[in-house]
Amino acid sequence: MTPNRGYPSDLSDARWQLIEPVLTAWRAERRGRGLDIGRPPEHDLRSLMNAVLYVDRTGIPWRYLPHDFPHWRTTYGYFAAWQKDGIFEQLAGLLRRLVREAEGRNAEPSACVLDSQTVKTSANVHLADQGTDAGKRIIGRKRHLGTDTLGLLLTVMVTTASMSDTAAGVHLLSRIAAAHPHVTKAWVDSGYRTTAIDHGARLGIDVQPVQRPPGTKGFKVIPRRWTIERTFGWFMHHRRLARDYETHPHRSEAMIHLAMIDLMTRRLTGESTPNWRGT
Repeated sequence: MTPNRGYPSDLSDARWQLIEPVLTAWRAERRGRGLDIGRPPEHDLRSLMNAVLYVDRTGIPWRYLPHDFPHWRTTYGYFAAWQKDGIFEQLAGLLRRLVREAEGRNAEPSACVLDSQTVKTSANVHLADQGTDAGKRIIGRKRHLGTDTLGLLLTVMVTTASMSDTAAGVHLLSRIAAAHPHVTKAWVDSGYRTTAIDHGARLGIDVQPVQRPPGTKGFKVIPRRWTIERTFGWFMHHRRLARDYETHPHRSEAMIHLAMIDLMTRRLTGESTPNWRGT
């Protein structure tokens, strides 16, 4: 176990105890499949996770990692392997169940909220992976989220900004129904049309649009939908998510899972989440 280097994004001992069993099992499983044949791994898993969280939190390019972390190529290699093997999704699911139980809820949700966020992309994102959100006049990508009623991530899909909420909603509902069979209710905004509502009904999920009150101008807390809007606000504490910097959409999804893992570990250990002003 490595000592804390003093970066605000570093894992405390308590937070590392929540994550360590999954990463240790992952490394052991890889060696069992003969993927790590040769000399034993040189790099400490905690140091690698701290480095990945540092990138997610600060928004720096990979090759700008401070030199007291493992080399950036090594760090990115582990990040890519963890993403490919579903480790971030596994961690997010485990932590979500722990948070829900700590809040006095059932481990598995019975309702969800769907929404999307359109963000601009950086110069390294291929044109084919971008699109135009005509309503918001943004060229970039769109993050489609499904959360529980606490705002904790259930599923995420990153697409071009031109994909409609309805089309993405069909995929999100299918994923949620498969992974969370107890979900029977979903709240959405008016951008989700009949196609998504009917698809939810076929899956046994009652999809209910929540409208803004007529005549409302400016900011307004919308019942049910405010929880997922708060989730998007949580993400903005992670500067890597202020814009989409990832070349591949699946790596963007991994960064979103990382932000939620960071938030939930702090929530479980009672640690504060320093924001940009605090760091």
